[in-house]
This record gives sequence, C-alpha cells and structure tokens, in this order.
Amino acid sequence: MPALSIEDALISREIISREELKNLLNERKKAESSWHRLLLESKAVDEQALLDFWASELELEILSSIQEQSLDPDLVRSLPIHLLKKEAVLPLTAEDGRLRIAVADPFNHNAMENIRALLDLEDLQAVLAPKDEILSAVNRVFGQAESDAGEFLQKLDWENGGAFMSELEESSEEDLLDERSEAPIIKLVNRILTQAVHSRASDIHVEPYRNELIVRYRLDGVLYNIFQLPYKVHPALISRLKILSGLNIAEKRAPQDGRIQIRIGDRNVDLRVSTLPTAFGERMVLRILEKDQKLLNLREIGLGPKHLRALQGFIHQSNGIILVTGPTGSGKTTTLYSALREINTPDKNILTIEDPVEYQLDGIGQMQVNPKIGLTFAKGLRSMVRQDPDVILVGEIRDLETAEIAIQAALTGHLVFSTLHTNDAAGAITRLIDMGIEPFLASSSLRAILAQRLVRTLCSKCKEPYSPSEAELQELGISKVTRSLTLHRAMGCEACMNTGFRGRTGIFEMLPISEAIQTLMLKSSESNQIRQAAVREGMRTLRRDGVAKIVKGQTTIDEVLRVTQA
Repeated sequence: MPALSIEDALISREIISREELKNLLNERKKAESSWHRLLLESKAVDEQALLDFWASELELEILSSIQEQSLDPDLVRSLPIHLLKKEAVLPLTAEDGRLRIAVADPFNHNAMENIRALLDLEDLQAVLAPKDEILSAVNRVFGQAESDAGEFLQKLDWENGGAFMSELEESSEEDLLDERSEAPIIKLVNRILTQAVHSRASDIHVEPYRNELIVRYRLDGVLYNIFQLPYKVHPALISRLKILSGLNIAEKRAPQDGRIQIRIGDRNVDLRVSTLPTAFGERMVLRILEKDQKLLNLREIGLGPKHLRALQGFIHQSNGIILVTGPTGSGKTTTLYSALREINTPDKNILTIEDPVEYQLDGIGQMQVNPKIGLTFAKGLRSMVRQDPDVILVGEIRDLETAEIAIQAALTGHLVFSTLHTNDAAGAITRLIDMGIEPFLASSSLRAILAQRLVRTLCSKCKEPYSPSEAELQELGISKVTRSLTLHRAMGCEACMNTGFRGRTGIFEMLPISEAIQTLMLKSSESNQIRQAAVREGMRTLRRDGVAKIVKGQTTIDEVLRVTQA
C-alpha cells in the first residue's frame, strides 16, 4: 500500500490541484463515487494517465491490451455479458482457487467480489486495463461463442418457444451481443447476423426450398452452407428480418429493398437487404458493410511493384479517364477508394457519384444516385462538373450519355475515375466504342485501364507445400526453367473455418494508353488486336499476374484458373 493517502498522492503527483481536490471531495460524499470514476468524470485527467497512477500507487499490473491467449473464454462465458460490460470487468484465468481479473476501476470491489463468489473461488488478483479494451475483449469472446451452427440449433427450444410470429419484436439500437430475449426466432436471427460478421462474410443468403431453409454465407467470394433449418422457420425468420429492415411484412409477392443498421460488440454494421419471391417463398440476401472497416491503401490491395508505380503515376495526372474493369464483386470499388485516398489532399476538390455509397470518405463529397427522383449517373455527373471538381469518381459507366459526359469532363481538365463490366482491359475500349463513343474521343481521353479479379489467399497457418504435376505447369504456361517449383495448396484449420483460405488479394492487368494503342484504337476496336499489341508493349495479363502470386505461395492454381481466362 502507498505511504501517502490517496488525496496526498494525487496532489504530490500533480494529478489535480488542491482546490480541485476539495471540490471532488464534496462531490464524492454526495455521489458516493469511487476516486477513479470521479476523476474520469471530472475530466481532470485522461484514463491512461490515471491507470498509470493507480498502478504505481496501488502496486498493480497494467494490461494495455488483452490478447485471446491471456484469458479463458469458457470462464468469461460462464458469466452474464451484461454484468461484465456494465461493471467493465473481465475474468482472465482461475488457477489454484485464485481468480485473475482485469478491471477498469481498481475501487470496484463489489463487482470483483461478486464475480469471485459466482465462480466459487477463494481469492482474487486484480490487474488494470482500459475500459474500452475490456469491453472489446468481452465482445470478442461472446461473439466467438457457439461457433458450431449445429450445436447452436440444438440448443434452441423450438417446441416450447411459443408461436413464432408472436415473438417478433421491434428493432432496437442495442448491441446484438446484449440481447437477452429467450425467443428462439430472435436468438436465431441474432446468431445468424453475429456469426456472419465475425466470420468476415460479405453476404448472407436465406434460401427456402421444398422441405428446408438454407442459410449460406459468402466467405472470400465463395458461398458456404452454414445453417440447415426446418422449413417451418422460414415465415418467422423472413418476417423478423423484414421488421429489422423496415420492409412490409405483408407484401410477399413483389421484391423489396431495405437496410438494417446494427451494432455487434464494438463494430457498427450496415446491412443492405433484398427480397425476391420464389416458388417456395421469399428469398433474402443481406450484403454486409462494416462502417468502421479500415479502408485499404494502394499498397495493400495486391498490386505488384510495377503496377503500383504505374497506377500512382496515372492517378496523379491532372486530367483524363482511368477505368477499372471486372465483374461484380471483383474489388473495383475498393481499388478506386484506395486511389482516392492516395490523392486526397486539402488542395483538391474530389466528388463522387455512386450506387450505393458503400463507405464514407473523409474530405470527399459523395452523392448517391436515386432513380426515383431522376437522379441518374448522367444527371448527377452533369451537375457535378459545375461544382468546380478536380477529381470525379463515377461509380459505373452504364450508358452512352454517362460515357459522353465523363469524356467531356476529362477533356476539359478533370481527372475521372470509373468502372466498366468487361472481362479484360482491352475489352473496355471495345465496350466504349460499341456504346457509341467516337474512337478519337476515347483515344484522347483514356489514360489507363486496370482489369482485376480477386483470388482467395492461402491460410498461413495450414497451407501445405507440394510439387506440382506436369499438367498443372503446362496449363499455367510455366517454362521448363522453373519446373522445379514448390507451390502450396489449401488444407483447412480452425483459423480459416476449414476452408484453407483466409482473406483475398487482387490480381491485375494494367493497360496504359500509349501512342501505339491510340493509333490502333483509331483503326480498330477489336479487343484481341489491342490486347496483343499491349502484351507486345509489356502488359502482364491477369493470368500471368496470378501465376506470380501462385509462385510466391499466396494462392493456388485452382483459384487463378477459376477467375481468369487464358
């Protein structure tokens, strides 16, 4: 224990002045608050400085972060989550009758003693940790609970849970992990949403069939069956999700679109909801967008050194069009956002028109198209050029009018980013000319075209080295010189949900619009000729870029073959 009293120590360490202490003493008598809570509420000192002070004065250990390996998840889950979060306490381990517990407030003795008694342990050892770190650890532990879907379904009391439709409740802003309702359908919906977010799923599919209801997650671009439910659950499950997303639960014959905003632990999640009537009932797809998700920069999306240097050169030009092409779900928006982040400086006016606006970008004006009021890409872009922009992002060039306005903007001193749905970079030129764009306008406004795909990356914890067969090497076009390669294949472990893959990376094809390509565009819009000319100039195709990532051990042959053409 400290030699000085708490009051004297606070003054001697210059945490607060003597006058401030006198006022706090009066407040402490009225509110009966602990010293820790009182000092934080007074804003006299920040939390970390206060924790350092208590650690020194009370001779306690500080945990600046709480890692999974430093706690026992089963011990944590044996206690109510609302109690742990309300008191900001976290039991870490229990050994030889002694509880090691992390606390944000070292004077919260009642909570510590209650938890010790609930766990039936004889003694306790308190360690200090920031409140946010404790709450985050609690959320992580409970979010990872019951990861086995089958085990969870067996726990639901379907027979005694009452009529499904009577259990539907209004949506709330509360943390889904705090939901204490015993109604099976509410627990099931919360479980589906929570597991999807913690599994890093991009979409949730709810699909009714003749005798069953299947819930699937799209993980790293591939769909996996997660829940197999009795068909009788379907009406209540869809109705519950419709209530959460503000849709009409009585309308089952027409498609509907809505959105759900939820909080799961310390993560804010936006769900875009779409329903579709089918022969066996309404099918629903929920697209998951994490509001707080860290946006990648250009160095993190998978560009090789050569592609990165080239793209950085193009995006720092003052005018012209840069196109990113690829099918839906190939990461085009992520690439464009990464490019905007790279050039977003106070001296630039950057505006975007998107459908929808997926992530908020600080310092950038973002507009969402709204066909109901006539706000299309073309109309929005026409208005946007009158806002004195330096850089414009058009979510997608869908028609001739949008393409013409984008080209005029590029020719009048604006840098324009946009996307097209084509198989490769050369195909984008053909698509623009087929839309009705004059070849001389396309050739003079385009600066570069980037085609891309996403491939799943191998799980670093379970990938296995092997020697590829002759047939595999021939299919990839790998030369004889490199035939003694060691490649890697997917195996599967708990870390990757037994898929063998964790995360995705991009493979790219960069087509700079050189003078030779411009000349060829004026003569022909045939994509094969343009592609061959670009390869002669040094363009690396999607397949070749994929091979480079296979050789580095980042992905597999099957993944590259799945998303590319020869």
